[in-house]
Amino acid sequence: MYDAPIGFFDSGVGGLSVWREVTQLLPYENTVYYADTAFCPYGTKTPAEIVTRADYMVDFLLSKRSKLIVVACNTATAAAIDHLRSVYAVPFVAMEPAVKPAALHSKSNVVGVLATRGTFKGRLYHETLSRFASHVTIIEQPGDGLVEAVEAGNTDSPEIYRLLETYLRPMLDAGADHIVLGCTHYPFLIPAIKTITGNRVCLIDPAPAVAQRVKELLAQHGLLNHSTRKAQFDFFSSGDRTQVEKFAEKYIF
Repeated sequence: MYDAPIGFFDSGVGGLSVWREVTQLLPYENTVYYADTAFCPYGTKTPAEIVTRADYMVDFLLSKRSKLIVVACNTATAAAIDHLRSVYAVPFVAMEPAVKPAALHSKSNVVGVLATRGTFKGRLYHETLSRFASHVTIIEQPGDGLVEAVEAGNTDSPEIYRLLETYLRPMLDAGADHIVLGCTHYPFLIPAIKTITGNRVCLIDPAPAVAQRVKELLAQHGLLNHSTRKAQFDFFSSGDRTQVEKFAEKYIF
């Protein structure tokens, strides 16, 4: 199975921010990415609806021989990761809330978290707050509308700057020195976010840590691909696949 692909799924194109980190760290690993664009966004879906979609996509990725599956979606992780790990034997890597490093390194003891409403309801998020962030002030902000903007490739319009200003200003005014990006779509907004925050805050993108975890798990299971042949990347979508391909061409390749 060493040459079998790593599977990825997300509500849409956001998980490509994780896919990008994994493929940079492991350039010879084959991958299969599934974007659930027909059902995006997940932030307004019920947990039961997300679990149903997650089951469908995991079954699809397993049909493509995926040796490990990355749940490249914070909202899907919050709703479905416990279920997935209890049902399927394949190793999973999920989106851990990145509050821990922000809380540990904050000097102002104020941390902003920008995430979907579904992520804020998740068990992992609240466990992380309890274990690692009890000594800091957490400012939570649902990023309503941001996923849809990224899906449309709208990452630098006046409208997106106004929306981000509305969401980020209370964090900055409260003295936040770290802002956690709690949705895999949000790293594609980092240039716009930095225009607003400048050098005043550290933005925490969990994708590099997720990539390291993928490498560790593959090594533990003896599944690392030691071939030096060019990797094969396959992309699928429940909606219009050309949307995913165009986004990848603009932001990834």
